[in-house]
Amino acid sequence: MPIGKVKWYDPERGFGFVSNPGDEDCFVGRQVLPEGVEELHQGQRIEFDFAAGRRGPQALRVKLLDAPRAARRTQHRYEPEQLHGMISDLVTFLEAKVQPDLRSGRRPDRKTGRQVAEILRAVARELDS
Repeated sequence: MPIGKVKWYDPERGFGFVSNPGDEDCFVGRQVLPEGVEELHQGQRIEFDFAAGRRGPQALRVKLLDAPRAARRTQHRYEPEQLHGMISDLVTFLEAKVQPDLRSGRRPDRKTGRQVAEILRAVARELDS
């Protein structure tokens, strides 16, 4: 049985592909996952049997070599009202500190740039969660 790494797997669509050493990538469908396993994760190592299908090799049996990752539950750090305040403050800060420099053909100083970048990252993480 070859050992490969999961290239990608889409749990909503129920399939993905795994690298197959010395051969082309192998299709992995939901129906061949071990009992209790709902999805595979990119980079996860699996051992599998495969057979030639109409569109290329397909996994027949899958054995996980790396433990499945625990489902991450993202928690929001800020309430919507707090996030609204952060974004409002960010806009005010950009208008007062960054835009005047840009209008005059200069970039903001390093300290201001770092502050803006950190605030943008925090807001982006919160909006993305």
